[in-house]
Amino acid sequence: MEESPVLISRDQRGIVTATLNRPRFGNAYNGALLEALIEGLRALAPDPTVRALVIRGNGKHFQAGADLNWLAEAAEYPPDRAYEASMGTVTAMQLLNEFPKPTFALVRGACFGGGAGMVCCVDVALATPDAHFGLTEVRVGVSPSPISTHMVNAIGLRHTRRYALTGERFDAAEALRINLVHEVVAEDAIEARLAHILDETMLSGPTAMANTKDSFLGANGLKLDARQMSQLGHESRTQRGSAEGREGLAAFREKRRPAWYQPPTSG
Repeated sequence: MEESPVLISRDQRGIVTATLNRPRFGNAYNGALLEALIEGLRALAPDPTVRALVIRGNGKHFQAGADLNWLAEAAEYPPDRAYEASMGTVTAMQLLNEFPKPTFALVRGACFGGGAGMVCCVDVALATPDAHFGLTEVRVGVSPSPISTHMVNAIGLRHTRRYALTGERFDAAEALRINLVHEVVAEDAIEARLAHILDETMLSGPTAMANTKDSFLGANGLKLDARQMSQLGHESRTQRGSAEGREGLAAFREKRRPAWYQPPTSG
């Protein structure tokens, strides 16, 4: 039987680990991974025995964004199914952002697109020095609509405008500077650092933390309602299915520059 794309485990204290489990693909998400993540978050959120949630990737990478083969397939879906595909990403991010327990991300290797979106949605993000990041959707002609609000909330409009428009990749030091991650910790020390912060968190009252988190998001207008989520899903679906979206995905698969690229002129 094929292993689940998201592995859920918990320790005796109620700390749950969700391991993104597509290591051959850099843990890039497709429909199945999103469905598993959504199912897991919905089941864990009301469980009073769950004290914290840690998200990590299986293998060398945290999460390399969307599986571009899946995106190309979704670009050919009929409108209703294409919208549902986009809403999978929107919903997974919303559930993670509003998860009522403290959430953590441990980032190694690649963290692109939706992976960076996940990091924006957690309460505490730790990265190793080798981690590398990018809001790279525009490079393949699609938009980061499903994670856009979370990027602005986490790193601010100014940094989001730069990195979501240029598609530049950046290192862990830059991720720390722009507040995408809270700490950069050496590989041989990061597990101990995560364990220490989790132990500190266990001293906090579970209901107090849930209420505190709810007030942070609610009082500052950072929760998404159904209309906002639908708008994000529609924007994502529309751009992905456009001629530009199809060309960007085709260019990536064919390892060439997209048609809209113009090289610098000399002289």
